[in-house]
Amino acid sequence: MKDPLLFTPGPLTTSATVKAAMQRDIGSRDADFIELVAGIRSELLRIAGVSREQGYETVLMQGSGTFGLESVISSVVPRQGRFVVLANGAYGERMATIAERLGISTRLACWPENESPQPAAVQRLIEEEPGATHVAMVHCETTTGILNPVDEIARIVKAGDREFIVDAMSSFGGVSLDLSKLEIDYLISSPNKCLESVPGFSFVLARRQALEATKGRARSVSLDLLAQWEALEGNGQFRFTPPTHALLAFARALEELSEEGGVSARVARYRANHETLRRGMHRLGFVECLPAERQSDIIMAFRYPDNPNFRFEDFYRRLRAHGFLIYPGKLSQSDCFRIGTIGRINEDDLGDLIAAIGEVLDEIRR
Repeated sequence: MKDPLLFTPGPLTTSATVKAAMQRDIGSRDADFIELVAGIRSELLRIAGVSREQGYETVLMQGSGTFGLESVISSVVPRQGRFVVLANGAYGERMATIAERLGISTRLACWPENESPQPAAVQRLIEEEPGATHVAMVHCETTTGILNPVDEIARIVKAGDREFIVDAMSSFGGVSLDLSKLEIDYLISSPNKCLESVPGFSFVLARRQALEATKGRARSVSLDLLAQWEALEGNGQFRFTPPTHALLAFARALEELSEEGGVSARVARYRANHETLRRGMHRLGFVECLPAERQSDIIMAFRYPDNPNFRFEDFYRRLRAHGFLIYPGKLSQSDCFRIGTIGRINEDDLGDLIAAIGEVLDEIRR
C-alpha cells in the first residue's frame, strides 16, 4: 500500500533514498559510525553559517525535538537563575511548562497567537526582570505558522546581558538563518523538519563559551547537555545508545540538501509550495488565520469553512482516503486546521492536495 503524502510540520514525507539509508546496520562504537557523527556535527554548523573556529559546537541528543529543548533548559539555567519565555503559541508555552516542572523560576510572557513578540515590549519586559538569566522564544511557531523576529529580539536580549535560547525546530534548514550574524547562545532543532529526515534525535547548536559555563547545572543524567558534548568530544561517541539508523538517514538527508542547492534552494521550493497552497485554498473559499506578512512558508492554518456539515474528523478521514494527511488545529481561540508545505513535496503535490480538498468539499455538501 502506498504511503500517504504528509502535509505536516514533521514528521514529514522523506525521499526514498533517505528511507533506504536506514536499510543497514552499523556499530555504535565503530570507526565508520564515529566518522559519520563527526561529519553530521560539522555540516550542521556549516548550514548555520558558523564553525568551531568561531566558537560554536553541535550537540546531538537522543529523543524528539522536545527532548532537545528540555536538555537545554534543564542543563543551562543555573539553580538561582530565572527563565523568561516569549510565547505566541503552544510550543512557546511548552518551554515554560518544561521549566516550571523542573522547578526553575519562570516568567511566561504571552502574545496573541496571530501576533509576534514586539521588540519594544520585550525591551520593557527584560528591564522588569533584572534577575533573568535566560530568555527563550520559538522562531517559527507552528501553532499558526507565524515567523517571529528572532534577529531583533536577539539584539535586545544580548544587550541586556542575558543568554538567548531559540527553538528553531520548524525553521532550521527551511528559513535562511545565519548564526554568525545572530547572537543566539543555544539553537535547538530536529532532523525531521526542514532537513527532511526521520525522527530519533535532536540537535543543539551552542556557543562553546556559554556551554562550558554550565558545568554543575544539569538537572538530568540522560539530558545533560554538557556531558553529552564532552562525550562526543572525548571519543566521538554518544554516552548512551545512539539512534544509529536515524543518523544514517540524516547523513543522506544532508547530502540531499546540498544536492538540491543548499538552504536557499530549499527555501525557494517551500515558498513555491506555500504560494501554490495559498492560491488554491483561496479559490476553494478558505481563509487563513494569519495575514500574509506574518506567515512563514512552513505551515499554514486555515479557518473551518462556513459549512454546517463540516467536521474536521470527517474531512481528515476523507482526505486520508485520497492519500493525503494534514494536521488538526492548535489555536486556542479559533477552529482551524493546518497544512504543512515542507518535506519531500513540490508544487505538483500541493496541486493534487488542493484538487482532493475540492472533491472532499463536494462530497461534504451532498
